[in-house]
Amino acid sequence: MAEWRMKGQYLKNCSCVAGCPCDTWGYPGPNEFCEGAIAMDVKEGNFEDTDLSGCKWIAVVHWPKALHDGNGTAEIFIDDGANEEQRAALGKILSGDAGGPIFEILASIITTVHGPHYVPIEWEFDKPARRARVAIDGYLQTESAPLTIPATDDEQRVIVKLPDGFEYKESEVAQAKTLTSSGEIKYDWKDTHSSLAEVEHTNEALVA
Repeated sequence: MAEWRMKGQYLKNCSCVAGCPCDTWGYPGPNEFCEGAIAMDVKEGNFEDTDLSGCKWIAVVHWPKALHDGNGTAEIFIDDGANEEQRAALGKILSGDAGGPIFEILASIITTVHGPHYVPIEWEFDKPARRARVAIDGYLQTESAPLTIPATDDEQRVIVKLPDGFEYKESEVAQAKTLTSSGEIKYDWKDTHSSLAEVEHTNEALVA
């Protein structure tokens, strides 16, 4: 199996309530389904001899019930700045064919895949401030902001730690103020869940 590594900024915005019960007891809430987007800006990485630094990718996803029940749908986007070698490498990684727990798990619970599309991806990400914005013109818009305490409007900081996680080991919880998809998967959410994390995935394991 090819050796690869991706280290960088990771965003998960979904239709669940803030805190995403999929991360804790394994079932979405308040809906019986889960949909949203996962995205990464690779700061350092490689697939064998192919440098992946600077690559960005997004998977827009939908599951009709809990993720472990499967039958999911995904639409894949890769930033058009990636060259042919990088596109081929990311395609192998995201499909789960090149190993890596998160991508092997996703491949096992997704039955329909659209794309990949090679498009400009707009990326703003500030984990300490719990703020992010990711956009693909004509396909996806999502913006994250800090949680607030209803009684005072003060910012609320919540950190989720998953020492044995396969997606991330620690994330800052925020609120997806907007989460809109208009591609093959369509949705329009406001004030739902957001996770901001720094991750390092390899073909063998989640390192961080």
